[in-house]
Parts: sequence; structure tokens; C-alpha cells
Amino acid sequence: MTLKSTIAAALAATMIAGMAMPAQAQISERTIRVSNGVAEDHPVGDGVAAMQQCFDERTGGAWTLNAFWSSALGDDLQATQALRSGTQEMVVTSTSPIVGIVPALGVFDLPFLFANEQEADAVLDGEFGQYISDMMPEANLINLAFWENGFRNLTNSVRPVESLEDFEGMRVRVMQNNIFLDTFQTLGTNATPMAFGEVFTALETGAIDAQENPYVTIDTSQFYEVQDYLSNTRHAYTPFMVLFSKPIWDSYSAEEQQILVECAEIGRDVQREASRALSDESLARIQEAGMQVNDIPEEEMAEIREAVQGVYERNAETIGQEVIDRMMAALEEVRAQ
Repeated sequence: MTLKSTIAAALAATMIAGMAMPAQAQISERTIRVSNGVAEDHPVGDGVAAMQQCFDERTGGAWTLNAFWSSALGDDLQATQALRSGTQEMVVTSTSPIVGIVPALGVFDLPFLFANEQEADAVLDGEFGQYISDMMPEANLINLAFWENGFRNLTNSVRPVESLEDFEGMRVRVMQNNIFLDTFQTLGTNATPMAFGEVFTALETGAIDAQENPYVTIDTSQFYEVQDYLSNTRHAYTPFMVLFSKPIWDSYSAEEQQILVECAEIGRDVQREASRALSDESLARIQEAGMQVNDIPEEEMAEIREAVQGVYERNAETIGQEVIDRMMAALEEVRAQ
């Protein structure tokens, strides 16, 4: 039984048992702490604000969403562990930092998975997204919705990347993540795992040549001050997950659980729209700042995608072959529509 059908069944039973009770008898006064690693002006802030508005409407003001920004309650992994132990309610985290908790999430780090945002939305909001969400309770987590971090692109200070050969020998910072490391080593770069906070200085001093991130991060981190080229590789799409503590979830009524899910989905739609609008604005600012931006010809992209197919095979055991197979089947179904 899926998360939503479980809630629906419990909610129906609650309604039958309490028809004579006041309409909001199953809603308690609550303060819900939500943390994430981004600043309040990130599109996640728009999603959180939309969730609060939804809470106000659905609970009559009984719920307060208390947001903590820029890793104020610890990084995403630390916050997620706090959810698992029941000491914090909610976190908005990228999937990449928590693959050690749920290895199947590594599927989202595989290179060139999604062609565009519409594919990502269809897969994440469909059966595959539910399949992943249904894994989370085993880790003492509930996934309320998938939000957007976005497509990652490569910047560097050496040359425009227009072909597979252009990656050769480039010193690229990657996340401390085995799949990203494997991908960029396979492309011929000298891939260097590094904490994000060290990246600007490493680029400025020439310790590394390149890094990869969504437009918004490239813009807000001012990487255009220490990088000359941005190539639209779109090599990975990273979702955010809106995770809730299962121990705390279990203490909520079925009606309250339903409110959490529905408000997270309302937040999702607002957050994605804000993310895509800001991404376009960030790209314009990057270009205005003097970075040279280039697309990669489709025939060259096909060669690049082919070069990294081995990454899927080498990481299948860790992620789970069934997870990869289900993802590919979901993508095939979306592309056939």
C-alpha cells in the first residue's frame, strides 16, 4: 500500500469514528521546524512560504512552519539524521547527500538521465517517484514531495567544452559522491572531490580549473569572477526531497498527515516555477558578467553520453539494478507519450 492510500484509509476511518466531533478536532497546535542548506532567497524559500500559507488555510493558523536556512541546524545529512531520530520534523535536502542512508537515491546522480524538466517532473510525480518514496519509511523518513534543485552545468577557466575531447585533463571539482567522481573520471578529467565551501578559493588560486552546478548556484556563488566559460552540459538533474521525520509523523492524525502531503505538493508547484524563473535570470546575469556560454552540438552530446554508459553498470550493484531498470522504464513510458 502506498503512502497516500495508507493516509486515505486512515483518514476515512478517523472521519467515520468522529463524525460528531468538531471539524478540526484532529488538528493540534504544532510548530514544525524545517531546515535546508540554502539561503532564504533561494526558490526553496518560495516553496516554504507556499507551504505555510497552505498550513494557515488548512489548520486555521494552528501550525507554524519555522524555517532555518544556510545549514543553521547542520548540513543536510546531519538534519536528515535528526529526522530519523525524531528530534527534528522536516528537511528539504538534495538526494545526493543522503545516498548513504538510502542507496537507491544514487539513481538521480547517474549522468544524462533526464533530457528536460518536463521529463523529470513526470517521472518524479509518477509511479517511479512513489516507488522511491515508499522506500523511505524503512529509513525512518517520509518523503512528502519532490522539489527541484535543477540541471547541473560545467564552468571552467581553460576552454569552452564543445566535445568529449575538451574534458581531457581538466581539473574539475565534484561533489563528494562516488557517482559524480566516476562520471568525470570517465570523461577524462582529473576529478577532485571537494566540499562546496572550498570551491571559490580553489578556482581563484588555480588549484582546480572547473566546477559544475546549476545556474542559480553559479550566479549566487559569483563563480563568474573566477571562471571564463560555461558549457551547457546538463549532465545531471538533482531533485530536492521534502523529508519528514517518521517518528513524528506517526504521532500525527491521519488528517494532519494528509495536510502535510497536500501542502508539500502545493509548495512543490510554487518552488519549481520559482526555480525555473530564477534559473533564466541567473543565466542572463552570468552572461552579463562576461562569461562565455555555449551549447554543445547534439552529435557531440551523443558521444559524451555514450562515453559514460559504463557509469550505470559500475554503480548498479550499489544503487540496485531494479531501481535503475524501473527508472529507465519510467523514462521510456514518458518519452512514448
